[in-house]
Amino acid sequence: METMKRREFLTMAGAAAMSGLAAPYVSAQEASWPNKPVKIIVPYAPGGASDMVARPWADKLSQAFGQPFVIDNRGGAGGMIGTEAVAKSAPDGYTFLMTPNGPLTIIPSLRQAPYDATSDLIPVGRLGDLVCGFVIHPSVGPKTFAEMIDHAKKNPGKLNYGSAGLATGTHMRLEMLKYKTGVDIIHVPYRGSADALNDLLPGNIQMMNEINVLPHVKAGKLLLLNINYPKRSPDFPDVPTLTELGVTGADEPLWYCTFAPKGTPASIINKMNAKMLEITATDDMKQRMREISADVPPQRPEEIAAFMKNDFATNAELIKIAKVKLE
Repeated sequence: METMKRREFLTMAGAAAMSGLAAPYVSAQEASWPNKPVKIIVPYAPGGASDMVARPWADKLSQAFGQPFVIDNRGGAGGMIGTEAVAKSAPDGYTFLMTPNGPLTIIPSLRQAPYDATSDLIPVGRLGDLVCGFVIHPSVGPKTFAEMIDHAKKNPGKLNYGSAGLATGTHMRLEMLKYKTGVDIIHVPYRGSADALNDLLPGNIQMMNEINVLPHVKAGKLLLLNINYPKRSPDFPDVPTLTELGVTGADEPLWYCTFAPKGTPASIINKMNAKMLEITATDDMKQRMREISADVPPQRPEEIAAFMKNDFATNAELIKIAKVKLE
């Protein structure tokens, strides 16, 4: 009996000693984060809106923390490939996801995703909302939103719209437009918005709704018909919002956030979020985001989680009533 008690005591004492040694080590690891390069996975190809949003943030975070925040573009499957890679990464604070809403609040209503967007990923910070709208190639003819709708109704199935891929926010913007106005416009999904733009400029497709088209609007190569946002773009003050044009509740927001794998220490999440809020408030970051036509609402992780829940419900309802299919 004495031997058993002694063994139990030694076992408990050993466990306590191990715990006492391990706790400061973990705490020190978290406190010194980051002490090596941090990987940022963007689940779309280079050159598109996701890349345009992520790179200024990678630059600013690298400067703020003194370690490289390195972009790793992993496009494909509507953003699921890159998103899954982050969901299955080690939760050590050295892998993050910078993504639009598509893989998180749209795809799960259309197909089985290889991750659970609400439990496998932790919100970290808001990156930006895209302030853009439908553009059309000038060779088509319409110069206003109303003229485009009229043209589409008189020529059903003749206009081709390019998106960043199936089940992306840009795909859903077209589905919402079709549902609200009754137009028949063909959806052409690409691996990313850069590829879609390459077909739009020569007129192989006729329409898009992305931020990477806006420099070409300024250059006179494309026509901007509206803004899918609650307020007008400061760069295009004469272009009305969809609401102003009488198409209400149809903006279909394109938002970007940063996420970490489940299990990432809260201290790292909070440290990252605090720095992102600090960066968001700077004039330099506001200007950099404006240059790519993005607005950045400051949000804490719990606010992002609530926003995601609402966005998921909105998209699920649209997918149901508009009978959206992955085809």
